[in-house]
Amino acid sequence: MRRKATAVWLGTGKEGKGHLSAQSGVFDKTQYSYHSRFEEGPGTNPEELVAAAHSGCFSMKLAFVLNAAGFTAEEIETSCTITLENGAVTKSELDLKAKIPGISEEKFQECANEAKVGCPISKLLNAEISLTAALA
Repeated sequence: MRRKATAVWLGTGKEGKGHLSAQSGVFDKTQYSYHSRFEEGPGTNPEELVAAAHSGCFSMKLAFVLNAAGFTAEEIETSCTITLENGAVTKSELDLKAKIPGISEEKFQECANEAKVGCPISKLLNAEISLTAALA
């Protein structure tokens, strides 16, 4: 499987602007700029997209891990905070809240950690990855 996204940038790093598009069409010519990346300007930024990718990948991987262990989650909600320091992504912090009938706290933590290590985006990142997991 291969997936594609495209970035177009116009101008200088600080005064320029760009847009991002995805093969699926889920976003098309979505604005990004210095202001959306390093300040609070409108648009998205690469770190926000990595956070979305990591939280989505981890949540799906956890669903597979749980299923293999004999559990089905009612809900898996994962937020991800990406830290950019000195020109590098240094941290990805996953915050999980899940509703999983019949699972023990110990088994839940085991499954969550297996998903953290095994998710393809975790494997991609060269950064510290932390996980806080709580049953609802």
